[in-house]
Amino acid sequence: MADQAERLRALARDKDDCLLQKIMHTDFPRVIAVVSGKGGVGKTNLVVNLALSLGQLGKEAIILDADVGMANVDILMGLSASASLADVLQGRMELKEVMLRGPFNVAVIPGGSALAEVFNLDSQQKEQLFARLAALGEKREGLLLVDCPAGVSRNLLALLGLAGEVILLTTPEPTALADAYSMLKIMERRRLFPKIYLVVNLVSSLREGERVFARLRETCRRFLSIEPVFLGSIVFDFAVKRAVLKRSPFLIHYPQCGAAQEIQHIARRLLGSGATLSFPREGEGNILKRLLALWS
Repeated sequence: MADQAERLRALARDKDDCLLQKIMHTDFPRVIAVVSGKGGVGKTNLVVNLALSLGQLGKEAIILDADVGMANVDILMGLSASASLADVLQGRMELKEVMLRGPFNVAVIPGGSALAEVFNLDSQQKEQLFARLAALGEKREGLLLVDCPAGVSRNLLALLGLAGEVILLTTPEPTALADAYSMLKIMERRRLFPKIYLVVNLVSSLREGERVFARLRETCRRFLSIEPVFLGSIVFDFAVKRAVLKRSPFLIHYPQCGAAQEIQHIARRLLGSGATLSFPREGEGNILKRLLALWS
């Protein structure tokens, strides 16, 4: 009986090795996870408007709405989702069939609660899912922005394991900053080392955003071996709330507002930082580490 169990485990390992080899030879787009230590800091608004700004700059931006509890990217973009990633995972539809098309060459993959199903897939289903995601990498200049659930969860850690880059969003509030630092500490403890950017939202001035980043950077230098890169800050703007009530991104409805201008600066800095493949061919150890984070 023990021998049979060992043979089954060996077979499962062989299948995972085949899957790993396929992933290693697949060009994925630039995958950027957008996270926050707590909810209510404007994460989804950042994802939507950043994607639109990247689209305006001529890049193909795809949003994966992976916020299991609060999936509302489609609402903020004024779109209506009739299908989701669940239909793809269950084999009813292809990925391209559930994608919603927005303005400026931006597409949305409605995910939400379907992301929880990813962790229960068998080897064949995993392989099919990666094959579908690999199709997103056909254009080398594409970016996949993942709107992650707020706080720390198994789902979030798996998504961070897939991303080559992370945008961590916080606000000047002490609780938000404490949660942002906790997120960085957990990423270090789990040995997840993507390139990490910091964006400070709801600041009273751009100078305040710089001061917030400087404090967090100094704390990281003292206690952690990872350090975020400052991507920019967004001043509190009533136009953002008015746009949300209209179910329209503020970059489209109020393109001249301060928040829109700052999002455009952030998009340009992000592009200037250089593309990063989520699964670098030369970094086999990184691939294994990310797969372990995803499937453990």
